[in-house]
Amino acid sequence: MITERTTSSNWALSIVQALELDGVDCRALFAELDLDYAALSDADARFAQDGMTRLWQRAVEVTGNPAIGLNLAKVMRPGAMHVVGYALMSSSTLKESILRLVRYQRIIAEGADLRFFPTERGHMLALAIHGDQLPPARQSAEGSLASMLAFCRWLTGKPLIPVEVYFQGPPPQAIEPYRAGFQSPLRFGADCYGLLMRHEDLDIPLPTANAELAQLHDRFAGEYLARFTDSRVTHQVRQVLCRLLPQGEPRREAVAHLLHLSERTLQRRLGDEGTSFQQLLDDTRRVLAEQYLAQPDLALLEIAYLLGFADPSNFFRAFKRWFAMTPGEYRARR
Repeated sequence: MITERTTSSNWALSIVQALELDGVDCRALFAELDLDYAALSDADARFAQDGMTRLWQRAVEVTGNPAIGLNLAKVMRPGAMHVVGYALMSSSTLKESILRLVRYQRIIAEGADLRFFPTERGHMLALAIHGDQLPPARQSAEGSLASMLAFCRWLTGKPLIPVEVYFQGPPPQAIEPYRAGFQSPLRFGADCYGLLMRHEDLDIPLPTANAELAQLHDRFAGEYLARFTDSRVTHQVRQVLCRLLPQGEPRREAVAHLLHLSERTLQRRLGDEGTSFQQLLDDTRRVLAEQYLAQPDLALLEIAYLLGFADPSNFFRAFKRWFAMTPGEYRARR
């Protein structure tokens, strides 16, 4: 069965290189976990998100190093991010580069969601890692943060120091690798993983800026993303759900009709991609709920109806299940 979320072979190869810095025999681990080691050399290959999660888990067990994810910063290079890395390099400023990263993140890894927004203290680059059948590995999120900061430093040629670096979960027993890697104030137990970047750092011009190349890489990345997502019925269903939700809870029959599929075919194809109609509906509502709550002019009752809930109490129950807090508490924390 194909899982819904996948990771590019370029990023998977970077993970392998990061693990090998701690002496992990990744070829043996791939065989143990039934992962295709040869596919690492195929630029178009993709690995299941849960497969990468199991790889991180076994690497921690083998090495006894829970901070092994931070090694990703040491092997970061443009090619690790597929065509996205070169699009970032050709951007005019660091801010433009980060905006491209957010736009094309799914090419690198579908399990990661990025948001980039201004706050009083700086611009926040917030990261969420999603799993499929397995909860995501903490090392995946920590490694992504470390590599993003390392790449920003490499792009600008400056020793950038974020205002603060955010981590979900409690502080690790060994804090020193985190202090050495980020060289920034660290906050654990946060609502999300993230880098709070200084406003002035975002205006730094990049030495590798090239407007013509940026346009070319945008076209390559856009074409890849369209080809990659449009071929998946999961993506098509999400698009239809977003369009139908303000009219009430979408029925599977209606979505299948709009996609010119029978209900049975829709159900089978979603199953082949490792998901179901009900799971997609729930996930889409959760993602949209976060986006709507970030808009202070939208009332909670209005958000409930935009998400297709006829009874607002059902929205409040669903939100409590998603985030372990009420919508009001979530908005207050933001």
